Amino acid sequence: MRMIQAPSTAGARPLRILIVEDDETIGRHLETGLRGSGYAPTWSRTGAGALAEADRSLYDVLLLDLGLPDMDGVDIARTLRARFTGLLIVILTARTDDIDVIAGLDAGADDHLVKPFSLSVLLARLRAHLRRRPATSSPRKPTRLGDLVVDTAARRCTLHGDEVVLRPKGFKLLAVLARHADEAVSRETLMAEVWDENWFGSTKTLDVTMAGLRRRLLAGATSADRVPRITTLRGHGYRLETG
Repeated sequence: MRMIQAPSTAGARPLRILIVEDDETIGRHLETGLRGSGYAPTWSRTGAGALAEADRSLYDVLLLDLGLPDMDGVDIARTLRARFTGLLIVILTARTDDIDVIAGLDAGADDHLVKPFSLSVLLARLRAHLRRRPATSSPRKPTRLGDLVVDTAARRCTLHGDEVVLRPKGFKLLAVLARHADEAVSRETLMAEVWDENWFGSTKTLDVTMAGLRRRLLAGATSADRVPRITTLRGHGYRLETG
């Protein structure tokens, strides 16, 4: 049988697919089949592992089992949809009730497949979705705010050309603020986008991380630098001010 090759982004690389599936047989079958079809799959067996993997690398497609041992797949879909608006999410489920499928789609999934399904059908669904997407899928361009540059694709922050070393959560916090520069961003939004809505710890974690981010930005700045300042909005959240 002739192998149909996967589309690539701008002809530069194969599409990256994150598989979230706890069943050994299904996960191995998907990983092998997708790689043989020209995709670049990564397989995670748990929801927590998938969220960590999504923090480390950029993915084009998420194949998500709803019935995971540690988390509900619907919550993962909702979390990753909030973080990555361009991500193609296809839920995989053995649940046949309409309410489960509707919950997944309402959480941000683009499509669903009910188990068992064939690899050929999955590949056809992926090709159909990808054909309807823009031909070029380039990473978000770096955001320049005065002398501060936030590059989410490279996960780098520079100040007048010098790199500012930030912890992962500090960088994500800065990226959200930079995306909404000069806008008020609520604490709830920041917690959902940086720690995800499954965080059950104290929101003081946000304040501590914000304080550390402020220190890192000020430590690398001189009086001549044009550096945005982070303003605390009491009772609401924060604002990254460029003026």
